[in-house]
Amino acid sequence: MELRAIGVTLDSNDPEMLADFWQRAIGFRKREGDGDPYITLSDSDVGRPLNHLTIQRVPEAKAAKHRMHLDLFVSDDDVAIAELEALGASVIVPAVDVPEDGDHDEAVHGQMRATVMADPEGGEFCVVCRRR
Repeated sequence: MELRAIGVTLDSNDPEMLADFWQRAIGFRKREGDGDPYITLSDSDVGRPLNHLTIQRVPEAKAAKHRMHLDLFVSDDDVAIAELEALGASVIVPAVDVPEDGDHDEAVHGQMRATVMADPEGGEFCVVCRRR
């Protein structure tokens, strides 16, 4: 298999609004489509970005927690959370310390801090900050 790119597609009732949020939140510069049914965001300054994010119009509202979500790795989570809230996101679960190996049962604390947030349509994502 020759993998050329990796993208993520989010379902949305209002692709324009959600694309506006994610474009500002994660810094994609390129935007294609009108939201009927897609808007694709791409082209980031981040060194190892997701290739693209597509917002797809669907008729049904979000009904349950997503089984997949985005993790936004930031250098200062307090600043990032404030900026994301200003764009329309909300905090679902305040910051908790998690071990870097992902094993919450281990006694390794304070390595990373994660905050669960929701985009303007309720889609979950995490803001993750590695502590130095």
